[in-house]
Amino acid sequence: MTDDFKGFSPDFFAFFEELAAANTREWFQANKPRYTDVVQNELSDFVSAMAPRLKRISKHYLADPRPNGKTIFRIYRDVRFSKDKRPYKEHAACHFRHAGKGDVHGPGYYFHLEPKEVIFGGGIWKPAPEDLNKIRAAIAGDAKAWSKIVGNPDLKETFGGVSGDGLKRAPKGYAPDHPHIEDLKRKTFFVIRRVPAALARKAEILDEVETSFRTAVPIMRFLSKALGAPF
Repeated sequence: MTDDFKGFSPDFFAFFEELAAANTREWFQANKPRYTDVVQNELSDFVSAMAPRLKRISKHYLADPRPNGKTIFRIYRDVRFSKDKRPYKEHAACHFRHAGKGDVHGPGYYFHLEPKEVIFGGGIWKPAPEDLNKIRAAIAGDAKAWSKIVGNPDLKETFGGVSGDGLKRAPKGYAPDHPHIEDLKRKTFFVIRRVPAALARKAEILDEVETSFRTAVPIMRFLSKALGAPF
């Protein structure tokens, strides 16, 4: 695993196309060596290549190239409480999480591959209630700083602005006419960029992801600070 990453192979995407057509345990078991040799190894190579780039952005975000480490998501779906019983995810993904926050509900950079598109950016997904309260308090407590983030021209041009599912009504303790009420309603905060999957077949995907991660620094720094975590 080196910085000589040349892009994801056609077979990487073909694996997920075929998996989507036959998402069964029987199919996966028959193709598990291919999953290990192609999907896991290429994801590990990508994460290894991103590690020094991410470190130049922030030394507090992890790039763990181990297949079952803290960065690369497992392919197995949790179907215990879902009507959708497909056993495997039909995409690959990585979460470069904050070293001090521990899990997928802390701030992190995200990278996601499907046969037709690649998605990457940063933010925080469904933080714990106490962390969500801290983020909302930070937005309300320093509305000027938050205004600079949501109005950042590079962030808007690259990602289209801040997104994330939210409440229908103002959260308790916040006025419905607060200038940032739509953001205060959010339960998830992220900035995301979507590009054709063809870009991920080239070594340039590293530069594209690094540049986008750098562009997301204002919101990542804000979220980290709101949770008392260093950036």
